[in-house]
Amino acid sequence: MLQVGTEAPDFLVNDHNGNRVTLKDLRGRKVILWFFPKADTPGCTMEGQGFRDAFDQFKEKNTTILGVSLDNEADNKAFAEKFNFPYPLLCDVGREISLAYHAIKSKDDQYAARITYVIDENGKIVEAIDQVDTKNHANDLCSRI
Repeated sequence: MLQVGTEAPDFLVNDHNGNRVTLKDLRGRKVILWFFPKADTPGCTMEGQGFRDAFDQFKEKNTTILGVSLDNEADNKAFAEKFNFPYPLLCDVGREISLAYHAIKSKDDQYAARITYVIDENGKIVEAIDQVDTKNHANDLCSRI
């Protein structure tokens, strides 16, 4: 994983609605970048629902939630709509974000690791989490941000 205190790698990628998202455009806000293996699977759904349910609390804390998977726009769009996710799911089909953030080891990997980064308002990594409890992850993060 990337080390706490390092500059978070910038990226430019489409979200599930086809919008271009770049990290540098989010400067001035905290960012939760949570990687998940596969859209609409049990653990990913539970984790995503946690972020959905705490979305307003994160928003009050000037924090943007970004989910990231290797899924395409159609799969992530269906996932987001099925569970009413109010935040973008980034579609890292080219695997650049997942490689840069060490969520995969090579472009041949089929699924991203379930990891999360917290990035501060200046683009620095302030937390790198490689052990995620899908049921409580969002609430745990929200309580300490």
